Amino acid sequence: MTHRIHALPSQLINQIAAGEVVERPASVIKELVENSLDAGAASVDVEVVQGGVKRMRVRDDGLGISRDDLALALSRHATSKVASLEDLEGIRSMGFRGEALPSIASVSRLLLTSREHGADEAWSLDGDAGEPAPAAHPQGTTVDVQDLFYNTPARRKFLKTEKTEFRHLELVLRRLALARFDVAFKLQHNGRPVFSTRRADSVRERETRIAELLGQSFVDNSLRFEHEAAGLRLSGWIGLPAFSRSQADMQHFFVNGRMVRDKLVTHAIRQAYQDVLYHGRYPAYVLYLELAPQLVDVNVHPTKHEVRFREGRLVHDYLFRTLHQVLADARPEDMGAPMEAPPRPTAPVAAGAAVSRGTDMPPLVRESAESYQSAFHWQSPGSAPSPQSLQLPPAPLPEEGEVPPLGYALAQLHGVYILAQNAAGLVVVDMHAAHERITYERLKNSLEGQGIKSQPLLVPVSVKVSPREVQLAMDTRPLLQELGLELDQLDRDTLVIRALPTLLEGADAESLVRDLLADLVTHGSSERIREALNEVLSTVACHGSVRANRRLAVAEMNALLRDIENTERSGQCNHGRPTWTQLSMAELDKLFLRGR
Repeated sequence: MTHRIHALPSQLINQIAAGEVVERPASVIKELVENSLDAGAASVDVEVVQGGVKRMRVRDDGLGISRDDLALALSRHATSKVASLEDLEGIRSMGFRGEALPSIASVSRLLLTSREHGADEAWSLDGDAGEPAPAAHPQGTTVDVQDLFYNTPARRKFLKTEKTEFRHLELVLRRLALARFDVAFKLQHNGRPVFSTRRADSVRERETRIAELLGQSFVDNSLRFEHEAAGLRLSGWIGLPAFSRSQADMQHFFVNGRMVRDKLVTHAIRQAYQDVLYHGRYPAYVLYLELAPQLVDVNVHPTKHEVRFREGRLVHDYLFRTLHQVLADARPEDMGAPMEAPPRPTAPVAAGAAVSRGTDMPPLVRESAESYQSAFHWQSPGSAPSPQSLQLPPAPLPEEGEVPPLGYALAQLHGVYILAQNAAGLVVVDMHAAHERITYERLKNSLEGQGIKSQPLLVPVSVKVSPREVQLAMDTRPLLQELGLELDQLDRDTLVIRALPTLLEGADAESLVRDLLADLVTHGSSERIREALNEVLSTVACHGSVRANRRLAVAEMNALLRDIENTERSGQCNHGRPTWTQLSMAELDKLFLRGR
């Protein structure tokens, strides 16, 4: 039997192309809505029946298509978006291959109706064949797709349930609505409205749209920012570490308005959260990267979900440094503390009362403010002296009506939590977790500055360890000295500790060294340890932090609150756990059914 080379029929060519472009109903909606956006639409309406398998109709008010171009729009490799290699290397439109409409038409019953801007009448064309026919239609275009994969039953069998297919379709449209705030979107499923968004120009309007699409909790627990450098511009909203997710379901990244999934981007963002994210959790974000079209190649994959940056290292470092700094700059006032205090209540000790001088100050708040005047460096080892015995410069009382974001300490609970009162209500602080972050940031700053200073031990401490750990300690001795730790070998299985970092004065030297040696064993070589230096510093910081069941004076608790407010990434400990939480008066009232 001979095999002769022959040309494929155009219908089969389109169906082969459809295999790359049209995976499921969600793929159809993505291609059609992106065409609407390229046509300059100000509003896009999407109607879906049976998850999109039965019917999908996309209507826009864009520029429209002329009668003479309708047939051409349904032929392969016909487009108005690129005309030369120069256009291809600087793509600004969402689509550019000219494959979507003919591919969709080859696996469905498609009807294209359009009225060009300024035209007196509209025209309609059946996807199968024929001539354009007059139609009633406003300016813009409607694409009606019915019976998806009716002529390719094998493809239809791979579709999931109606609920699953619609979930994918809805997610795609929500992402497109996040990408283009200047366009209004509507979605209906089986005749029922799913969501409807107006054009959003101001920041408040955009946050309203994000709340509609992702939930108000994301807006309430995210940081908005804008940053520009090196020809790159990054803006958007990044979720606070405490708002992390169990899966990567709230990660939306757009490059020049195009939604993308990119390993380089994901890695850079993950690194930015590395110091503050709990293990196994995923950050939430809506981010927009803008750069010259010539610096990013979108012609990488048929679905256009992937991109390739011409300066990948530059983009990676820019994303990491920008987001790392945004998270570092976040302070308690950005994380749920009130923007302004509520009116002074009549009750004498009600939370939220404005702090002021004089006898009308609530008693507990007055006591806290006075004790804070005598706050000292609360990391001092041993039992804390009473506030009256301290001889340090007093901290100024707050101005009339001012309350720090974390307020003033009221009490200590079971030696673990600090209870404080601020303008919004009650603040609960995990004192070990908070101090661990403070110590960790100070160690990092010291190491980046003049190095971590060490304090010789009055009595050196010997530690029995394995011979392997002794050898590792000696091999990495210069690095350990940089960390403020002086170790010597006493014999084959014994080390002697001669000095500890000054910041860790009073720490359990033996326990600290054992944990550090465990890190050395894990990372193996000094090079690996330097790469994971923050993990090592985190171990060190944990041992230098105040332990549970240690009683703190009110002055010490207030000093810790002020340190939290002034420390980078203080909302989470080194392991990603939250260090404090806020309970508003409304939340407390709800617990006790007040006002009902």
